[in-house]
Amino acid sequence: MKYSLFLAGNWQEPKHSKPLYSPYSGEWIADVPDADEEETAAAVDAACQAEKTAASIPAHERADILLKVANLIEENRETCARLIALEAAKPIKTARKEVARTIMTYRFSSEEARRMPTEFINMDAAPGGEDKTGFVLREPVGTVGAITPFNFPMNLVAHKVGPAIASGNCVVLKPAEQTPLSAFFIAELFSKAGAPEGILNVITGDGKIVGRKMVEDERVNMITFTGSKQTGLDIRSRAGLKNVTLELGSNAAAVIGEDADIEQAAEKLTAGAFAYQGQLCISVQRIFVHKSKSRELQRAMKKNVETYTPGSPLDEAADFSKLISPQETNRVKAWIDQAVKEGAKLITGGEVEDGILQLTLLRETERSMNVRCEEVFGPVAVIETFETWEEAVSLVNDSKYGLQTGVFTNRLDEALQAARSIESGSVLINEIPSFRLDHIPYGGVKDSGNGREGVKYAIDEMTERKLISIQA
Repeated sequence: MKYSLFLAGNWQEPKHSKPLYSPYSGEWIADVPDADEEETAAAVDAACQAEKTAASIPAHERADILLKVANLIEENRETCARLIALEAAKPIKTARKEVARTIMTYRFSSEEARRMPTEFINMDAAPGGEDKTGFVLREPVGTVGAITPFNFPMNLVAHKVGPAIASGNCVVLKPAEQTPLSAFFIAELFSKAGAPEGILNVITGDGKIVGRKMVEDERVNMITFTGSKQTGLDIRSRAGLKNVTLELGSNAAAVIGEDADIEQAAEKLTAGAFAYQGQLCISVQRIFVHKSKSRELQRAMKKNVETYTPGSPLDEAADFSKLISPQETNRVKAWIDQAVKEGAKLITGGEVEDGILQLTLLRETERSMNVRCEEVFGPVAVIETFETWEEAVSLVNDSKYGLQTGVFTNRLDEALQAARSIESGSVLINEIPSFRLDHIPYGGVKDSGNGREGVKYAIDEMTERKLISIQA
């Protein structure tokens, strides 16, 4: 199959295409557009020409379009899941969960389109404001450049496209090079849902060409990006005065208190560490457990890991599969080997079998080891101990990242101390850091980025406030 660019509501033959291969089998999947700067500029042209149309669409019509998209995905759930499994090597069971969340994200976007906020201001709170009425409108920024990663090729697209369209913007979407098929499918659904031409444009190709052109184009009013810190910093340096929202990853931590239910925590931690082979920004990576419960937690998690089945992403029995590329497998394996060489102990895993990196638990790691201080983005978690709650909080904060943190405790004082003291965009009590609902604010501090997603909060990033003052 050969794909085309989606510009101004139409499929446009690209100048150049390149083959897309399965991360699991290495087999050819399709030929996809490999756009250049001129084609990227054409995508921005299409969005800019549609800005007035997008802004003038009544809220109820924007809501209806988004709801129709959600319903069309519902009708094609299995097709969507198989696309994700095929292009991203995400186990089909996990891919189906992503599709369900994608439907929810577009439904939330539809609901938020109907309740775009208008804020009234008491002008007479200050001298000189007597006999004045003031209110603040929310207006779309115009054209949003959305750059999405491979790990949630459908739902992270929804988290950028849904709020943008809900708030009256146009979108130029650049999906990850490995996972463009989901984005093209969504573009087709928007067309079927009646979205005006140019509201959504999808362009694929090398990030250093397509992404950079989008970022540097002054007609693009905002960039929303999910990906690596290095790319995020490059975007920030090139974006000029445009608004930029960055979600840059983490080495997410979980704290397990002395009174926590270890079996329950272990079940959640195992799922959080190894869902989609650990290729989540909020995958559980650093686990800090009270010294008295360390052995119990290690045994419970090792037992859980041993029930997980590797295999093809299209196999109904598979719980995990290959990483997104052999290069990533080699990198993560090298990090594990280096940690062991420097004194870390393997609890389980650490080997590559049939191209699949086995789920890996480590202990006795040092803070300087990559498996602990960097974002692994693979099926690796470390288990370390603490003696006091203050020490646990300090261990969590000993990171350049701060996206989400999970805390397991039944003590209110410990929970409150963690909530106040942990440097993280979210602190989740009695939950893993991998937990996310699609309407809650989501984003980080420190090197984890800036700005917030979650439909309502993304709309806040994608709109400008305009004050209206009326003198009586």
